[in-house]
Amino acid sequence: MGFKSPVSGHWSLGGIQLDEMDGVGNSMQKKAAELERMAEVLVTGEQLRLRLHEGKVIKDRRHHLRTYPNCFVAKELIDWLIEHKEASDRETAIKIMQKLLDHSIIHHVCDEHKEFKDMKLFYRFRKDDGTFPLDSEAKVFMRGQRIYEKLMNAESSLLQTREEEGASYERTLVASEFIDWLLQEGEMASREEAEQLGRRLLEHGIIQHVTNKHHFTDGGLLFQFRMNFRRRRRLMELLHERSRVIPESQDSPFCLRKQNPDNGNGSFLSVSPTKEIRVVCVRRSSMSSSCGSSGYYSSSPTLSSQPPRCSATPNQVCQFVVSVNGLNVLNLDYRTVSNLILTGPRTVVMEVMEEVEY
Repeated sequence: MGFKSPVSGHWSLGGIQLDEMDGVGNSMQKKAAELERMAEVLVTGEQLRLRLHEGKVIKDRRHHLRTYPNCFVAKELIDWLIEHKEASDRETAIKIMQKLLDHSIIHHVCDEHKEFKDMKLFYRFRKDDGTFPLDSEAKVFMRGQRIYEKLMNAESSLLQTREEEGASYERTLVASEFIDWLLQEGEMASREEAEQLGRRLLEHGIIQHVTNKHHFTDGGLLFQFRMNFRRRRRLMELLHERSRVIPESQDSPFCLRKQNPDNGNGSFLSVSPTKEIRVVCVRRSSMSSSCGSSGYYSSSPTLSSQPPRCSATPNQVCQFVVSVNGLNVLNLDYRTVSNLILTGPRTVVMEVMEEVEY
């Protein structure tokens, strides 16, 4: 099976190769990155809200003979964040919650404080009192999340491993079949509207063409969900912009040591973040074949905007990361893939590719 090499050119922070897409100009690159960032804040905030409800941190509270439903005490929440390792200290916890307040995820119950304070003040998630501002951008992300969950929960053959231009991609959607599904589920009323929804999902970084070459159109092209709404976000992510370069050090997710060198399995531990990473090494040339993986993996310090790669001693074979937990990442930049690994589940399944020389 042939392997399609990544197309050289520009890389966008939003995961969209904008300069190569029909109908999407370079002027949208910054906007796409901002939209993706906003989506991450929304998803992170919602995950925290659900956790706080589950932990009974959010509940009805009384003050001066008045009941304030579904709220939390700022000082108690900061204690909770530190206890659950979501913040290293109170100052960091305040910054995290201020980020949510700035994005209208939370607010003071009487809107008397525009800053999140380490005091016995009541705050509430806007989603719990119906005051969340549903602008057009937020609606797209909420629609995308609902569609994502419906597809993940449904016993559907819509998401499959498929080939495009001789390369195989996991968990893909055929654009025309996706539109058929949207109509069947009553998500949209016409094919034209469904196609426009697909284009908006792509422009917001929720889906992507498998090689980032095309915009969404009603046809046979393959697309994947770029955003994993179920991935557990760490609140510390809110304080770090995606554009920030991840330093090359032992904290890199590509610095791995095998858990048991005498064992022939492919299980590794990341040196710093305590991640168990299962590496599947696949040789890619005109034919596919499997090979074992062992030794120490380290990332190249020169790769800041190209697909992540690693070398395995003693053979020093050049290897590229192909997929992380089933999501094709070959055309994503190093920073994006690093963030996906570091902030994902504890056990990460990572497929790597190595070139075969003749």
